[in-house]
Amino acid sequence: MSLLLGEQEFFKGIPKIQFEGQESDNPLAFRWYDENKVVAGKPMKEWLKFAGAYWHSFCGTGADPFGAPTHIFAWDKKLDAVERAKDKADAAFEFFTKLGLGYYCFHDVDVVDYTDDVVDNEKRLATITDYLHEKQKASGVQLLWGTANLFSNTKYMNGASTNPDFLVLTHAAAQVKSAIDATIKLGGTGYTFWGGREGYMSLLNTNMKREKEHLAKFLQVSRDYARANGFKGSFYIEPKPCEPSKHQYDYDAETVIGFLRQYDLLNDFKLNLEVNHATLAGHTMQHEMQIAADAGLLGSMDANRGDMQNGWDTDQFPNNINELTECMLIFIEAGGLNPGGINFDAKIRRNSTDPADLFYAHIGGMDTFARALIAADQILQKSDYKKIRANRYASFDAGNGQAFENGKLSLTDLRDIAAKSGVPEVISGKQEFLENLINRFI
Repeated sequence: MSLLLGEQEFFKGIPKIQFEGQESDNPLAFRWYDENKVVAGKPMKEWLKFAGAYWHSFCGTGADPFGAPTHIFAWDKKLDAVERAKDKADAAFEFFTKLGLGYYCFHDVDVVDYTDDVVDNEKRLATITDYLHEKQKASGVQLLWGTANLFSNTKYMNGASTNPDFLVLTHAAAQVKSAIDATIKLGGTGYTFWGGREGYMSLLNTNMKREKEHLAKFLQVSRDYARANGFKGSFYIEPKPCEPSKHQYDYDAETVIGFLRQYDLLNDFKLNLEVNHATLAGHTMQHEMQIAADAGLLGSMDANRGDMQNGWDTDQFPNNINELTECMLIFIEAGGLNPGGINFDAKIRRNSTDPADLFYAHIGGMDTFARALIAADQILQKSDYKKIRANRYASFDAGNGQAFENGKLSLTDLRDIAAKSGVPEVISGKQEFLENLINRFI
């Protein structure tokens, strides 16, 4: 068997997924995602740099607080941790190549099981990194970004870089160092910091100012290490509101941007945004994307959706075409993600237990993104969408409005203009018209 497939085929009977068009009734084919179709001047595969997420697809067992695992993996049977990790890599790259994914991403503990021994963990990750490097060369699949899991182990109960115990912080640093080394070795274009427990539960036992300063210093030394060792990609912060900590320091896009600006990290860090996290923060994904795009920090994104009736991070596969079309309007106008991609931080449901279910889920998500991209491009090219938005602010394009934007009017000047001009007209925002316009192009 070739290195690409490994010692066995884990997804037997599932062929390479092909584009068959909208008339196809084949559930194992793309109806909208045609990777070479040019949209807004670029092929879909360049706009939509899809990445497989190692953690949910190859580690998520379907277990929940009320029940045992329902996903029993054929690649998770060997006793030796490294050999088991190699089987998992074989399964992952078989999936990536059959689905046609150009990228993947991982946490350190996703690709190989860790112990509490720092040196042993470093050896394990280095060994599996070499194996992943060979898999990448054989398949052409590239690493989008790597990261370290600094939230699952019990030692991170009170955070990692924000932990009140310095020794815990050093263990987090050891993991990040190894994960950065692996990312560099594998040619990753980014490195993500997901602060799963960088927050607090109660101010009664928390020095918040000190913890945030520790977080900033941790990011600074991590950046400095990576740059000194040749990493030229972007670092990402993934906003994550109130879960699992009650108060997260990386609550939403605006909060993270303020933090990066305060601690002089804007030149190296961008945002990796997640749909489900936007929901939990009380925002839309459109809002979070626009905040990041306006700041020039729209770096990468997690593709998923939440459950409006569940205040938890359910990580379901994306299927909301209206939501994604509005997102793609921002996406296209921002020039896409720079330099990141779209990783499927989504998991099949607990009762989806067939191997093909993982393909159905990703095919549906990829088709939804492709359809939204096409619709958004048509809206921008063939409708009055941009004109309506521009006209709404036309009063600032000339005269006194333009003088105000240029800082040439005082508060007294503004008062005098109001006194002379009389009562402003009531001008419609045309919200319903624009909502209908979105539906017309879907």
